[in-house]
Amino acid sequence: MRDLTEKALEVCSKEGATYADIRIVTIKDEDISIKNGTIQTLNIANIKGFGIRTISNGGLGFAGSYDVSAKEIGRMAKLAVRIAKASGATRKKPIVFVDEKPVEDSYKTPIKKDPFSIPSEEKIELLMEADKQLRAYNPDEIKMSRADFRGHQEDKVFASSEGAYITQQITFCGGGIACTAISPGEPPQTRSYPGSFRGNFSAKGYDYFESLKLLENTEKTADEAIALTGAKHCPTEKTVLLLDGHQLMLQIHESCGHPTELDRVLGTEAAFAGTSFMTPEKLGKLMFGSEYVNMTSDCTLPGGLGTYGYDDEGVKAKRVDLVKNGLFVGYQSSRETAAIIGLKESSAGMRADNPQKLPLVRMTNINLEPGDWKRDEIIADTKKGILMSTNKSWSIDDKRLNFQFGTEIAWEIVNGEIGQILKNPTYTGITPEFWGGMDAHSKDDWKLLGTPNCGKGQPGQVMYVGHGCGTARFNNIRVGVMQDDMKTGVQ
Repeated sequence: MRDLTEKALEVCSKEGATYADIRIVTIKDEDISIKNGTIQTLNIANIKGFGIRTISNGGLGFAGSYDVSAKEIGRMAKLAVRIAKASGATRKKPIVFVDEKPVEDSYKTPIKKDPFSIPSEEKIELLMEADKQLRAYNPDEIKMSRADFRGHQEDKVFASSEGAYITQQITFCGGGIACTAISPGEPPQTRSYPGSFRGNFSAKGYDYFESLKLLENTEKTADEAIALTGAKHCPTEKTVLLLDGHQLMLQIHESCGHPTELDRVLGTEAAFAGTSFMTPEKLGKLMFGSEYVNMTSDCTLPGGLGTYGYDDEGVKAKRVDLVKNGLFVGYQSSRETAAIIGLKESSAGMRADNPQKLPLVRMTNINLEPGDWKRDEIIADTKKGILMSTNKSWSIDDKRLNFQFGTEIAWEIVNGEIGQILKNPTYTGITPEFWGGMDAHSKDDWKLLGTPNCGKGQPGQVMYVGHGCGTARFNNIRVGVMQDDMKTGVQ
């Protein structure tokens, strides 16, 4: 590959580029979904291509192709420089990158079993059995069942005109099960395992998928779905709210992950996904949450879905503080966005989901750092409250301030003990007020959870990201649908 990367960089230089980089990427992806005993999805994709970024005349250019040949690389290199020059002619300020020491290095996700070494037939057989067991638990009430697997592997080569040459292989896999129960006169209720969004995923091999033990969890999943149909509705009140990791991860994702993406803050996501209330003048001044809230962006954690050796600008993986003892202190950034607001370095957050797409600032592993509590201690210390788990719906405004989430299931907490199941639980809040009410976070059930479907950009890109968290407690939170909301139509 080095001869191809050298060709690209040589052509870019001759055409007048002051900076250039190239990514040559090979992607393998296997996606299997079983629904009600039939194969719903069986996609096995293989993609190979390249993308070239250049800076010339102060502007940025990008071009790529799926034809990885010396001739096509030369052609795209010239096109990328022409685009950069045209872009530069319209810019008020030239693009500047913060410094990054170029390295020659390699990285590989540590795995025990390569997901692509396991025959698809074996995966389908396991999923079919899990799907069958869900419906067999109670055929009269379980009316929909599904089981999912996904494996993904990327081989990347990155080279830059600054002298970097980096090879990486990133692997992840995972999956899950879900079922829907229907009882006469009651709305359908869905329960999933080990989380919504088709399960949970980790930067590990097929052994991680096996560790989920889908067959061992069909009975509990189906039983909870049925129990939800006859459960009491979530009350409408202000109360103490506990979120376990399967819901807390999305709360972190939406109300801290996205608003600390610096490209979004600077307006380049405004047309599609919105902006952010966490603007540069608030850095080091805004109290995002209580003193117990510590959040980081960390792409170095073993097993994290947002873990890698280097980002798509050749910046080495690192840990960055976003919120420290409640204070907003950092951003997820690129070399360009870091320079715009005067940061010394990028957070190593630039990634693209395809060789023919520009890298964007993407979440890595956005974590709520472990607290001092154990999960059972938080529950025992709560006189009255509600514990919610597993996301079902979400809504948040374009600045990431006002939100409402719904979960699959909840439980009452009475006098420090978990009580009866509640259905259709929802909660709402304003981001700094919500996190300002957090007074406890566990350490014993803290784990990295992963979702491979974070959307961003125009044209859209879908990225795999991780979130580390346990169980957290929040005070004075609105749950259920308040009467004022019903009158005004707010949902």
